[in-house]
Amino acid sequence: MASQPASRSLSIPTMDDLRRMGEDSFPPVLVLHHPSMEEPATRLVEVARAKVTEKSLSEKRRNYRRVEISHCVKWDHFRDGWPNIFIDSVEEIAGRDVIMFASFHSPEVIFEQLSLCYSLPRYLVRSFRLILPFFPTATMERVDKEGQVVTAKSLATMLSAIPLAARGPTQIFVFDIHALQERFYFGDQVIPRLLSAIPLLIRVLEDLPDCSNLAMVFPDEGAYKRFHSTLPSKWPTITCGKMRDGDKRVVTVKDGDPKDRHVVIVDDLVQTGSTLIECAKVLKKRGATAISLYVTHAVFPTESWRRFTGGEMEFANFWITDSLPHAITIAKHSPFKLIPLCEIIADSLLGYDLLSCNQ
Repeated sequence: MASQPASRSLSIPTMDDLRRMGEDSFPPVLVLHHPSMEEPATRLVEVARAKVTEKSLSEKRRNYRRVEISHCVKWDHFRDGWPNIFIDSVEEIAGRDVIMFASFHSPEVIFEQLSLCYSLPRYLVRSFRLILPFFPTATMERVDKEGQVVTAKSLATMLSAIPLAARGPTQIFVFDIHALQERFYFGDQVIPRLLSAIPLLIRVLEDLPDCSNLAMVFPDEGAYKRFHSTLPSKWPTITCGKMRDGDKRVVTVKDGDPKDRHVVIVDDLVQTGSTLIECAKVLKKRGATAISLYVTHAVFPTESWRRFTGGEMEFANFWITDSLPHAITIAKHSPFKLIPLCEIIADSLLGYDLLSCNQ
């Protein structure tokens, strides 16, 4: 009778083995950036690496992807001013997971960045995430008078034309967009991920020595609706608004009492700063002991931020984020202080995008 072949013992991989194999078999996630956002992109990679190491050690398993910054994109212009963009070793980004740190801070730089975003999926990137902290046309989101053009919808339509990557739609990270309903302006080919920097502000405020004496101020009803539910209820709220006084519109306190409080004016963005200054004057007149300000997006056209340095009003703090390139320079001048967005972005990526188990 013929002998039976010896049976082989099979080794069944554990989940940890599968995660380790996934991590080792996939190269690091690449972070590209527009030249204007090199510093925030570098900071993001550093923070993400530290958080990956911390989480891997605390959870005693290697289930997070590595992240590295790439300088493979060469940004240049032809003599006529149109962009001349080149991706070095373009074959090396095929099959890679790519994150692009962008800034649409002026119309002059939007076209060149959209051109790259349209090209990356066609060069076969595996997945594509676009970090666009500031959505510049967000305040033109509705028609109040026939004839107005809703440029928020126009820009969302342009971003929605980014082709699908191998793993599906591009995900677009935006911070404190002016109106939450603008997520519906984007087409189904991309996925907007709306983040907020308010948790970072709360952390800063809780470290203040007079934390228990704070009051949150909203310069108008829009800011109140947008942010009041995201701030702790332990801080009382004050709402300002504009009232007509003859031929003029003046800022008044509509609700709340700033007397003997350190008040913090909170809004999503600032342009010339006139409303914030008028609001601060009224609060001071009503008895506020200190006035600080916070905006996520320090737009400040024509260097209007200088109105807050050494002017007639004294501000304890003016916190801004690095959602715009020039914020880093502005923050070098008192009373401005920078709150980097990299920690919120890294946490968002670690929650899903950098998990090896999502291979």
